[in-house]
Amino acid sequence: MNQENSLTSLPETALLLNNAKLAFPKFQAVPDGSKADFLDRIAFEIEALGEELLQITMQETNLPLARLTGERGRTTMQLRMFAQMLRDGHWVEATIDHAIADKTPPKPDIRKMLVGIGPVVVFGASNFPYAYSTAGGDTASALAAGCPVVVKAHPAHLKTSQLVADAILKAAEFCQMPAHVFQHTASDSFETGKALVQDTNTAAVGFTGSYSGGRALYDYAAARKNPIPVFSEMGSTNPVLLLPDTLSKNAANIAKQYAGSINLGVGQFCTNPGILLGISSQALNEFIDQLEAEMNAIAPATMLHKGILVAYENKATKALSHESVAQKTANTSAAINSQAIPILATVSGESFIQNPLLHEEVFGPYALVVQCKDLAELKTAWQAIAGQLTTTLMGTDQDFEQYSDLIELAPYLAGRVLFNGVPTGVEVCPSMVHGGPFPASTDGRFTAVGINAVKRWVRPVSFQNCPANLLPAALKDENPLGILRMVDGKYQL
Repeated sequence: MNQENSLTSLPETALLLNNAKLAFPKFQAVPDGSKADFLDRIAFEIEALGEELLQITMQETNLPLARLTGERGRTTMQLRMFAQMLRDGHWVEATIDHAIADKTPPKPDIRKMLVGIGPVVVFGASNFPYAYSTAGGDTASALAAGCPVVVKAHPAHLKTSQLVADAILKAAEFCQMPAHVFQHTASDSFETGKALVQDTNTAAVGFTGSYSGGRALYDYAAARKNPIPVFSEMGSTNPVLLLPDTLSKNAANIAKQYAGSINLGVGQFCTNPGILLGISSQALNEFIDQLEAEMNAIAPATMLHKGILVAYENKATKALSHESVAQKTANTSAAINSQAIPILATVSGESFIQNPLLHEEVFGPYALVVQCKDLAELKTAWQAIAGQLTTTLMGTDQDFEQYSDLIELAPYLAGRVLFNGVPTGVEVCPSMVHGGPFPASTDGRFTAVGINAVKRWVRPVSFQNCPANLLPAALKDENPLGILRMVDGKYQL
């Protein structure tokens, strides 16, 4: 049997990853400028799909046209951002330490840079059919690192995923990329996902979704003979601290602002604020009353699919069934099909601290206000919530001066700390961190958004006493790429 026939006789997942393994060294050898052209071309091909893509995605996800148009723009912008990163070249973090022959013992010539780690498996997300799915940030950053990608489409938008996958393949052909630099499977089998993670040729995994799904993939990877990194972004309750002075002055405005954030996208963003904490007072009572009125005025809206609605209703019902939790909203609007009704509830700080169930994310238009008796209880309740993508402090200058210890604590609880704003909306820029301590993500040292997302798919390699003619271009003394490097302890171009 020849090699081609032998390969095609493999199960789908094994074939995909074997193809990716063969493509990896060829793709690593492609100059960064050519990889950048490839990413730019993917963006072009996605835009060329025009209204057809938007209309199909609307049908599959129940998301409105304006939202999808914006998300498509974000997706193509991300691709172009990584293309520019490749052209700039600094991302490889080249470091050169020249030899010192008369040192005792002699110091060798050592040079270091980042290189891709191998084939990456990406699981598409349900709530962002473009930006966190087939051509989303995981795929774009992995391709930028020179890693072939295998995407498992999310079953909630298979037609969308296939259209985008075809656009990527078209771009690969146009740019003459190595065969199998990108592959796509529409299988919705649980076993397919497990097999993709556990295939010996898989080097890393990217996932955005639920805690249960992300943790399962993480455990599969850990059980391998050679464990691999799984970068799972698994959601967050994004706790908000409502400090006393700002509530006394701005309760109505903050309530209006947060009603919009809680319900943005029918609560189906990983950054919707689900827990708000304050110290019991008349101002906090007024805030709750105003937030209740704002949320009662919001009409039920359609969620992505029936499964998400069922999960939302089940989680909300379980939280509300706790005897210490009081539901505040009484939205009388009729919900039909897959529509979700916004829910606001309250609980005492003591009960919240004692009941970990109340700390869990309710994915949908739901929020819980925790009424703490004093600052000590507020701090304890805040710290009781496991690692988060974001945490927000709403306060005046007086608040921030009086409660400065809360500001010092915040970076240990979340990957992004906000002041006087809402966490919904993740700006794509080099300074953004979209990740956080477990269980917000499986490795809080990394971000899934911005150019630094590429660091998930690379590892450092040192070259010691390497002949000059064999050095990668990024490490040659003459710096032919013109990139920023650290040379003998000092940064220079």
